[in-house]
Amino acid sequence: MTRGQGDAQLAAEVDSAISTELRREWERHVSREQVVVGRQGIFSPRLHPFGYELAFRTPGATSTDAAAWSDLQHERATAAVLRATFGRADVDEVGHGRWLFVRCPRAYLTGALALPARPDRLVIEVPGTTRIDGDVLRGVRRLREQGFRVAMAGFVSRADQRTLLPQADFVKIDARDLDLEGEPVVDLARSHGALLVAEFVESSVELKAGRRLGFDLYQGNLLERSLLLDRSAAPLLQPDTDALGQRFL
Repeated sequence: MTRGQGDAQLAAEVDSAISTELRREWERHVSREQVVVGRQGIFSPRLHPFGYELAFRTPGATSTDAAAWSDLQHERATAAVLRATFGRADVDEVGHGRWLFVRCPRAYLTGALALPARPDRLVIEVPGTTRIDGDVLRGVRRLREQGFRVAMAGFVSRADQRTLLPQADFVKIDARDLDLEGEPVVDLARSHGALLVAEFVESSVELKAGRRLGFDLYQGNLLERSLLLDRSAAPLLQPDTDALGQRFL
């Protein structure tokens, strides 16, 4: 049994040990809390909406500094985003039928934590800080077999990142570094057919550089600042409904 399989089995055992009453109490609490999520558009070269990246936000906040978070904090933040988006009705009010990109830490990639069964909407984004090893590669392959699209964020041509390129449908490169990274990194990123996303487009200079290098998609504050969406009014879905597939929280 691999470490990822062991983590998944442990998570299932913990989940089964939670009593029905405790679950109901938690659902009552969740139904009363204010639920918000950050959303930023991802655009075509003609600036037509292609999809949205979703991020954890707390009520009243427009951004969150996650640089010093622990693995557990990242996992809880991702769970909150997934619960707010796919754990409530009317998901198309969030994305208008377009792709929804969510950065998923290691536990979601390896299968230790489950994802909502929505490959028709959810794009699994691998954070640039993730160490790509055998467990992650196997987990990502399984997710792709289930129909999920995969995006790599913060691509800088690290050796471990290059091993994931054949599994990536989207590769994100920081537009602020295009003058340093240059064409070799861009050419490598597209070498397996992935769509290239210029992220952190903050100025017209970066937008022009991305267009010159032939990027397929663009994301950043120049195009749209992150918006705060309130999902509190959307009804909760039952954990075992078809919309969610397996329990993921």
